[in-house]
Amino acid sequence: MLFKSKQIVGLDIGSTSVKIVGLKPGKKNEFELVHLGLEQLAPDTIVDGAIMAKLPVAEAINRIYNLQGIKVNHVATSISGHSVIVKKVNLPAQSPEELSESIMWEAEQYIPFDISDVNVDYEILKSVPGTGTIEVLLVAVKKEKISDHTSVINLAGKVPSIVDIDAFALLTSYVYNYQPTGQTVTALLNIGASITNLCIAKGAELLFTRDISIGGNQYTDFLQKGLSISFEEAEKVKRGAAVGGVNEAEVHRIMDSVSEIIELEIQKTFDFFKATTTTDRIDRMILSGGAARTRGLSEHLSQKFEVPVEIFNAFKRITYNPQKFDSSFINDISPRVAIAVGLAMRNTEDKW
Repeated sequence: MLFKSKQIVGLDIGSTSVKIVGLKPGKKNEFELVHLGLEQLAPDTIVDGAIMAKLPVAEAINRIYNLQGIKVNHVATSISGHSVIVKKVNLPAQSPEELSESIMWEAEQYIPFDISDVNVDYEILKSVPGTGTIEVLLVAVKKEKISDHTSVINLAGKVPSIVDIDAFALLTSYVYNYQPTGQTVTALLNIGASITNLCIAKGAELLFTRDISIGGNQYTDFLQKGLSISFEEAEKVKRGAAVGGVNEAEVHRIMDSVSEIIELEIQKTFDFFKATTTTDRIDRMILSGGAARTRGLSEHLSQKFEVPVEIFNAFKRITYNPQKFDSSFINDISPRVAIAVGLAMRNTEDKW
C-alpha cells in the first residue's frame, strides 16, 4: 500500500471528465506523483454542475482506480457553482468559542438560502485593528449539493473524507507550486466546460473568489451551430486541430466572439472585486481547467486586461517518475488537474 491510512487521493468531478491524483508526501513538504488518471464523461452526464447520471460517474472513478492500481479508498473532492457561497465578513470581536455558538445566526444574514438547507463552515482570518471586529471567511454549501457528490463516491465504493471548495483547492495547488510572496495580485481562472472558478490572491492570501457560469462549452456550442459540424468536430476545432471542410476565417470569427463574452464576464467580476476590496489591480492571470488551452484565449485575455497570462503548471514542484509518467502527457494534462492536485495535498485530519 503506497499510502498510510491517513492519506487520501484527490478526486475532481468535472462537467466532462473525472480526474484523480495521488501524491506521496516526502521530506521538507515535498510531494511525488504516484497516481494520475482522467476519464471522459458522456455529454449531459453532468449538467450545470448537477450529476444527472450517477452510475457512469461511479464507473469512471473505478476505471481510474483499476488502471492506476489505487488502494486508497479515502478521497477528497470539491464542489462549486451557485450552491456554494464564500464571503469575507466582519463580525463583532469574540472568542473562537463564542463564535462557534453564534456563527449560524451570523451566517443567516449573509446567506441567500434557508440556513437549515446548508452546511456552514468558517475560519477566523484576523482581528481588524481599531474596529472591535474580526474578519471571518464564511463558507456555506447546500446540503443537497454535498450529497450529490458524496453519494456518487459512495456508489463507487469509496469514502468521501473531505468535501472542499474548488477555489480553495485551486489556491492550495497554486501556493504549493508557485510559492508566491510579496504583493503580486494573481487571478487564477479555472475554466471548465460549464463553470469558471475565479480566485484572486495577493501573494498566498485569498482576496476574492467567485464562480462564473461560463466555460469551454460555449466555444463548442457556437462552433457546432455556426459551422454545422458535430460535437466531436467542434471540440477538435476548439483545441486548434484541423477538420476538413471548415472555413478558418469563420472559425476565428466564432472563437473571437465567444472569447469576448468570456472577457465581459471576467471584467464584471474584476470590477466587482475592485469595488468591494482595497485592491484595484490585477498583475497576472494563470489559466487552468479543461478549456485553459483553447486556441487564442490566452492571447485574447492578455490583450484585453494588459497583463501576462500563463498556463497553470500543476506539477511545477511535484516530482514524478518519467518511466511511469510520460513527460508530454504530464505537460498536456497539467492545467486540467490543478484542482485534483490541490485536493490530493489534503489529509483526513483536515477539517472540512
